[in-house]
Amino acid sequence: MNIAIYGYGNLARGVESATRYNTDVHLVGVFTRRDPATLHTLTGVPVYACERIMDYKDTIDVLILCGGSATDLPRMTPTLAEHFHVVDSFDTHANIPAHFDACDRTARASGHIALISAGWDPGLFSIARLYASAALPEGRDYTFWGRGISQGHSDAIRRIDGVVDARQYTVPVEDAVNAVRAGETPTLTTRQKHRRECYVVAAEGADRSRIEHEIKTMPNYFADYDTTVTFVTRDELMRDHAGMPHGGSVIRNGVSGIDGEHRHTVEFRLQLDSNPEFTGSVLVAYARAVHRMAERGERGCKTVFDVAPGDLSALSAEELRAHML
Repeated sequence: MNIAIYGYGNLARGVESATRYNTDVHLVGVFTRRDPATLHTLTGVPVYACERIMDYKDTIDVLILCGGSATDLPRMTPTLAEHFHVVDSFDTHANIPAHFDACDRTARASGHIALISAGWDPGLFSIARLYASAALPEGRDYTFWGRGISQGHSDAIRRIDGVVDARQYTVPVEDAVNAVRAGETPTLTTRQKHRRECYVVAAEGADRSRIEHEIKTMPNYFADYDTTVTFVTRDELMRDHAGMPHGGSVIRNGVSGIDGEHRHTVEFRLQLDSNPEFTGSVLVAYARAVHRMAERGERGCKTVFDVAPGDLSALSAEELRAHML
C-alpha cells in the first residue's frame, strides 16, 4: 500500500514514524504548503510542494491528511477527496455531522473513500462507547480525557492573532472520575468533567487580554470549560511543556438482570507518552482499511463505525482467527 502525508507537523511525524512498524506500508512522500527545502523528515522520505500532489495521483493509494481541525480539514478533506482516497483526524465533535456531509458529497461524486475522524477520540474511544452501550443498553457513558496535551486545542490557540506558540492541557476533574469508577451514574455537565489549562507564548506587544478573552470564549473548544490561561516565554514553553503526553478513559456503568439488580462497569483506558505518535499509528491502520475497502468497491465518506475490525490489521483473516479470536 502506497501512502502519502499531506502537511508536516507533529501528527505527520507520528504517521511517518508509524510506517517503520507497518511492513505492508510504503511512504511515497510528504506534501507541504511550506518550502520543501526547509523540511527535514525523520526517515529521509522525499518532500514535495503541495502543488505537485496531482503528479502522484496514480501512485498514492491513500493520502493521510495531517492538518488542523479548526480551519484546515473542513476545506482540505473534501477538496482532496475529489482525487484521492483520504483519511483525516477531524476532532471537533460538534461539527462531525457537517464535515461528514461535505466529504460524502465529494467522495461519492468522485468515486473515492474519505474516512474522517480517525484517531483515539474520535476514533478508538468512539468504538469503545459503541461496544459498551450495545452490551449494556441500560446505563450511562462517561469520557474523560487527560491529563494531557490536546493537539487540536493547542492548534486552535495558535491560530489566534498574536499567539506565537501554545500548549493546552485537558485535565479531568478528579472527583467526577472517582465517582464514576465507583459505579455511580451522576449527571455531569461539560464543566464538571474537565478543565483546561493553556500555556501561551504571545508575540511582543500583543494584547494579552484580548488573546485570553478569545481563548476562553472560543466555541466548541473552551467556552464550556473552566479555563486558565498562563502566558510564558518560548524558553519556558520548551522547557516545561515540550512533551506530548495524553490519554484518558471511556467508562460505562450499566445494569443487567430482570430488575437491574446487577451492576457492571466497562472501562477502556489509554495512557500515551506521545499523543501524535499514537494518533499517527491509528491513522496508518485506518489507511490500510480504506485501501481494502476501496478495492472492494466501497465509496463515500466513512467513520470508524463503518470499518470492520479485521480490515485494520496487517494479519490475514486466518491469522486473526488463529491468534486473536
